[in-house]
Amino acid sequence: MKLNPIEFYIRNLSYTIRSAKENDAKNLSEIRLQIDGETENLDREKGEAYIDEVGFKKLIKEDTESAHNIFLVCEVNGRIVGFSRCEGNQLKRMYHKVEFGVCVLKDFWGYGIGTNFLKETIRWADSTEIKKITLSVLETNEKAILLYKNYGFVEEGILIKDKLLSDGSYYNTVIMGRFNE
Repeated sequence: MKLNPIEFYIRNLSYTIRSAKENDAKNLSEIRLQIDGETENLDREKGEAYIDEVGFKKLIKEDTESAHNIFLVCEVNGRIVGFSRCEGNQLKRMYHKVEFGVCVLKDFWGYGIGTNFLKETIRWADSTEIKKITLSVLETNEKAILLYKNYGFVEEGILIKDKLLSDGSYYNTVIMGRFNE
């Protein structure tokens, strides 16, 4: 699915959120690798489950052609600084829902990029036959959990001791969902 570009200006930063294009693939491969090394809030450590340029081109093509997927990027001065994806399911019993994921370079935290990805994703989902958006978030990412709750997500469950982080401790994953009736 495609989204028309939307301009934002927050705290002296101008950025655009738009649908990913196939020529973004190389950039996306590089920034995903960087983001994975900047935070433990994501599932991957730097270099794990690496997606190269060809892999991103395939994802972008599939997401653009599917009514149940959306792949958004945030661009600042021609540079991609974050992205979000919603991936749907073709199985009839799960056709009504999508799974949301987001990541933003650490230097660009605090500019509402993640919030605006979420808002545009919700707007897109609400304008389609999608009824439910799901996501998972690390229990220590309290800021993200609060953001999701503010946009109608509820906690649906906890995966106990789901992630082993660099401090050697296990952490829970919070499963959240937003249902649009």
